[in-house]
Amino acid sequence: MVCLGNICRSPLAEGILKAKVDNSKYTVDSAGTGGWHAGESPDPRSIDVAQKNGLDITDQRARKFSTYDFERYDHIFVMDNSNYRDVVRLANDDSEKAKVQLILNEIFPGENVDVPDPYYGGASGFNSVYEMLDQACDSIASRL
Repeated sequence: MVCLGNICRSPLAEGILKAKVDNSKYTVDSAGTGGWHAGESPDPRSIDVAQKNGLDITDQRARKFSTYDFERYDHIFVMDNSNYRDVVRLANDDSEKAKVQLILNEIFPGENVDVPDPYYGGASGFNSVYEMLDQACDSIASRL
């Protein structure tokens, strides 16, 4: 799960998908295309909306996406088109590029819809993002 700073959207997506899959069979992680929040906890508003939905994401720490992630993961879900371009630019070949997809294409196939970044908004934006990611993660979990 990849967003810009790895403190709002991708930590939520990580927490949601972890709750929907068998963690002994799947590794779910998140990262940001930027590294300025590396080592930080998720945004308090992400933590709050996760807790309201029965998830605890307080143990997550932000990190920057690396080319090693292409080797480690079979699927790389990005939150928006900008993240998509940034991640695909780091790919070494077409097989790595093929691992990258927009997460909302899970519920809006082929529409390339962005998960809005709620960072500069209020709690309602985080609630909306949670709902979108929850639906997308339902689809991912059912496919896995």
